[in-house]
Amino acid sequence: MPDTRRRGDDLLRAIYSSTLAELAEGSFEELSFEKIALRAHTGKAALYRRWSTPADLVLAALADPVAGFAETPPPRTGSLRGDLLVLLGGLARVLGEPHGRALVQLITQRRRHPELFERVRDLVLRPRQDLILDLLGERGTARLAAVGPRLVLVAHLESGPVPGTEIAAIVDEVLLPLVG
Repeated sequence: MPDTRRRGDDLLRAIYSSTLAELAEGSFEELSFEKIALRAHTGKAALYRRWSTPADLVLAALADPVAGFAETPPPRTGSLRGDLLVLLGGLARVLGEPHGRALVQLITQRRRHPELFERVRDLVLRPRQDLILDLLGERGTARLAAVGPRLVLVAHLESGPVPGTEIAAIVDEVLLPLVG
């Protein structure tokens, strides 16, 4: 009988996808190696060999370019408005995917897990805000670069998927006037 167990990248992708899906459907408190292993169709030992805690596994999954958040290349639309629409539209889309829903869980639970949130902020949120800051150039500040993503996140929390018309309104009515 052939060995059908997954190994290497296939196993890692299954574990990462399962981790983010479990987190997206529950809370960090409910996340366990047992649930992740069951969902990934692997043994708990495969997880314990690689990660000490569920938090370490969550961070690895978020950093994975396939299951989690790949590095976002700077958009090159030729205009600040176009670049902001691309970046914020991408954020809006990802919030509906498992890794985006997992991110939302971590953001909304930040007071319960401040150390984990800080690591998530450094890993996922800051690089994207830095991208916006670079686009804004000398007219931008870290606070201004955070406005767009925060508005997209709040719109998502309030109403679910954020349509392109809302992204355009955030860019046209808030960000561009603030930049001057």
